Amino acid sequence: MSDSANLKQLVQRTPGPTPWYWETFPAIHGNSKQRFAWSHQGSQGPLAYLVSLGLEAEPDKPRLALNTYCRPFLVSPAYLGIACPEGRHLRLACFDPDQLKAFDFAEIAGWFKQSSERMYAATAPIAEFEVPVTLPAGTHKIEVPPEMQSVEELIVPTSYPAKGPDDPAFALYVFYLHAGLVEVLPQRWFTSAQYQVGKQWIPRAVRDPESHRLAGECYGVGTFLLEEDGCRLERWLDRL
Repeated sequence: MSDSANLKQLVQRTPGPTPWYWETFPAIHGNSKQRFAWSHQGSQGPLAYLVSLGLEAEPDKPRLALNTYCRPFLVSPAYLGIACPEGRHLRLACFDPDQLKAFDFAEIAGWFKQSSERMYAATAPIAEFEVPVTLPAGTHKIEVPPEMQSVEELIVPTSYPAKGPDDPAFALYVFYLHAGLVEVLPQRWFTSAQYQVGKQWIPRAVRDPESHRLAGECYGVGTFLLEEDGCRLERWLDRL
């Protein structure tokens, strides 16, 4: 298999945001060994596009509900992290699945449609923090709660404030939570002059463990590989 095919497969296995990529989400197991399962509530009705997490044996008793653009990730030893946009910030929250209390879908029917909230749980996260989506390119120190410091690398694509049509409209925020750092990589190739920003966007990216280069998906365009600086397009692995 070619390097391009391998990289494309790596990107396709990488979790993307709710609701479009919910089937890529990681399997969740609590310290209690309880198994949790993700569910998508369909595209019609008051729960449209909602993605919920419940016990595998109790899918109709949600313990966490996610609105659009939420990105789950695993936090050792048995926690669940969620990264999502909140206004002009990226919010990273950490939950203990075993502590999550069940609630009724009726509590949130239609609620997300009226709200800018990205997640709903009857139990507060055990830790959370935010970083602005306006950070300049480069590496920045951040305060990371101890509960989340086991995560070595987390790549979160996000909209980026562009002042003009030739400015980057998306960036990759590469969190090194164990080190208390975030690296901001504006995607200098992804501009409103070149792409239909909104219809086309970057939902997910991943680091190739062999070359350490970043690859990702541009929705509506194809799969790409970045140059070593992580900011410029080297080539398309495939085009739609």
